[in-house]
Amino acid sequence: MRCPYCGNEDTQVKDSRPTEDNTAIRRRRFCTACGGRFTTFERVQLRELTIIKTNGRRVPFDRDKLMRSVQVAMRKRPVEQERVERMVSGIVRRLESMGESEIPSSMIGKLVMEGLSSLDAVAYVRFASVYRNFREAKDFEEFLGELSGPFDGSMREEDDDR
Repeated sequence: MRCPYCGNEDTQVKDSRPTEDNTAIRRRRFCTACGGRFTTFERVQLRELTIIKTNGRRVPFDRDKLMRSVQVAMRKRPVEQERVERMVSGIVRRLESMGESEIPSSMIGKLVMEGLSSLDAVAYVRFASVYRNFREAKDFEEFLGELSGPFDGSMREEDDDR
């Protein structure tokens, strides 16, 4: 494993243990050249997945990219990181167990929407705004109307004192 600090390829594993959800191995590493310490995670990969974008382009599946997009939606939300990690791991397991090596990006979006709807409503709406490509406030109103009934956009009287 290459050292992220100096680029040296001679690093040593000092400690290995499973993650809390047993979906990965966490390894503490030490660089023999610069003395830097860092952590790596090793996960089982059942098959190579390819994502088919909406424009037809094919790209390799990247779990870290999926995690980053979910974390953007979850930013500053009161949800434990462990729950987010479990949700992403569950999505990856579902994708790998589908039996297909090529998966449309829309399928991933739907799975993320399902997961976020049970974790946090605000994160769900944030992700939906990108996934469904909201362009105007009206798009948010329509989406929120689907979630909780009609939204008239007017403020309640008690909100006037802000």
